[in-house]
Amino acid sequence: MTIPSPQTPRNPAPQPTGPRSTGPRPHGAGGPGGGLARGLQRVTAAALGPYQSAVVRIGFAATYLFFLLRELPHRHELYGPDSPWHWDLARQLTDGNEAFSVLMWTDSTVWFEAVYVLTLLSAAALMVGWRTRTVSVLFMVGVLSVQNRSIFMGDGGDNVVHLMAIYLVLTRCAQVWSLDARRAARNAQRAAEGLPPLRDIVGPVLWVLLGPVLATATLMGGLGGTWWLPTLLWILWLSAATWWAVNRWAPRSEPRTLLDVLANLTHNATLAVIMAEVCLIYATAGWYKIQGSRWQDGTALYYPLNLDYFTPWPALSDILGASGLMVMVLTYGTVIVQVAFPFTLFNRRVKNVLLVVMICEHAGIALLLGLPFFSMAMIAADAVFLPTAFLVWLGTRATTGRRRLLSRLPGLSRTPGKPGTPTHADGRPADGPAQGGHGGRDEPRLQGGGGGHTLVG
Repeated sequence: MTIPSPQTPRNPAPQPTGPRSTGPRPHGAGGPGGGLARGLQRVTAAALGPYQSAVVRIGFAATYLFFLLRELPHRHELYGPDSPWHWDLARQLTDGNEAFSVLMWTDSTVWFEAVYVLTLLSAAALMVGWRTRTVSVLFMVGVLSVQNRSIFMGDGGDNVVHLMAIYLVLTRCAQVWSLDARRAARNAQRAAEGLPPLRDIVGPVLWVLLGPVLATATLMGGLGGTWWLPTLLWILWLSAATWWAVNRWAPRSEPRTLLDVLANLTHNATLAVIMAEVCLIYATAGWYKIQGSRWQDGTALYYPLNLDYFTPWPALSDILGASGLMVMVLTYGTVIVQVAFPFTLFNRRVKNVLLVVMICEHAGIALLLGLPFFSMAMIAADAVFLPTAFLVWLGTRATTGRRRLLSRLPGLSRTPGKPGTPTHADGRPADGPAQGGHGGRDEPRLQGGGGGHTLVG
């Protein structure tokens, strides 16, 4: 038996052969209105710069973590009960400038140790991206508390860390290269398989525990004299409850979309502020240097190279300081790079070249002048301008190196037919293939609710 072929209609509709009619374009399809609409769509649909914000998060968390670890034997003399700037003086200063520090709640040594350890742990958790929204708030509280306890113990790098700790709270900086991103990717995989997401217990518990602490601090006047810090903390805490309720009862509703839009707007605006902050730092530093006579005659670098406080390697400093030509080139080069950098943002290639020069400059400051944490803070701030292609390549290289390292460790389970591939206990691969150029399943580019957008992660 043959199957008859479908018959064509006897009178097909005629197809237009002439030119299309040119009618008025829909509003927003082109022109200034269309560009504005596309720009608005771009800044609301996604959190931009996921890799740049992740590098900033890792860089500043690592900077403060290593600083706290290095000063661990001297913590009492710097910020604790044995500090020359003792607790009564710090109390008078914070009462005058309305600064915030939980170390001013009591002069107990036990309380100081608890705050110091909590700050250290929050820096480590923020670096690996675990419950990023929670630990970013704890990291901000710890940084402000420690620095405001003894403000005369730091340098310019502390000011940068101080500001960035506040900015990171408002960013979605755990979209990639974080444990939050890995957890979100696993939930996405379970959703694709028709399974419910993993039950989150840690997030609500953290939210419940932090609520009474915040309420008590607010009632007792322990959040400083400024208005913005209590407002910010309460907005973050209340938004956590809102996110949890919407995700639980209306995950695909318009309120959920609105929350995503607000989070993306806040992230993108904060990222723009970070970029402007870095440009302002370099512009002011460069123009102030121009006004100095030692920078004008090209001898400014000679003097710190001959100070004992700034010579961790005296032999290396002597070799560099003995060359008048090298001192002059580095002095003028520093001023030129700092003044020119904000203007190079309009040319990508020149910006990338100057960015490499500035990172090398800060590495030289860390080596020659013995200011490693200042240099780490500035390099972490510079990372916001790194090109995405380079960061994706760097993430892919790091993922490949980690897989090779894990494949050489004994006792790891393997996927059948794929030797050297670590797996979970249920047989799923621990790291899937790279998807969309994002460096693997543990580095998803999240556009929705993952990546740590609430106080509870």
